[in-house]
Amino acid sequence: MTLLIATSNAGKLREYRTLLADLALDLCSLTDVASAPEVAETADTYLANARAKAHTVAAHARLPALADDSGLEVDALGGAPGVRSARFAADAGLALGASGDRANVDLLLSRLRHTPDPERTARFRCVIVVAHPDGHELIAEGTCDGLITRVRHGNGGFGYDPVFFYPPLGRTFAELAPAEKDRVSHRARAVERLREELIAFLAA
Repeated sequence: MTLLIATSNAGKLREYRTLLADLALDLCSLTDVASAPEVAETADTYLANARAKAHTVAAHARLPALADDSGLEVDALGGAPGVRSARFAADAGLALGASGDRANVDLLLSRLRHTPDPERTARFRCVIVVAHPDGHELIAEGTCDGLITRVRHGNGGFGYDPVFFYPPLGRTFAELAPAEKDRVSHRARAVERLREELIAFLAA
């Protein structure tokens, strides 16, 4: 069975290939779809953004499509950047340069520079929607709690991973081996919640 992962992000696609490897699915991404539609993430919830991407892509490609929307929620910032995590610096009017990830992390660290370490609590949240071309859908959510560091640590991962410290393993997400991150991440936990239903859903 084929499942289209509604992303062109190589890091995210790699994670899904690992997380779903045991299900013997044929995974493809938006880079494999001719004239793949671009769906702007303009909604104010993760679910609405993921749902729009999944259903739009599924209808276009006539394949079941999995889309997610995820973000970093920092308690000291009232839950920001949240659903706007990927556009955090852009929303603030900052020049992104060659890397939006770097600009986003720089802004986050600047906003938290006076926040004491015990108050730098945060979580990654991921909402997944799997949409069938006929309109049916599966929904799952996962979270992972941690702390925001004062400087970057590690060279792995992407996005906010270098400053997201995961206490049970004593390292940032960017310091974890891919297999370690794939066991504990917000995305892994969301996938685990839909795993039992996924094969039946795709076969329907």
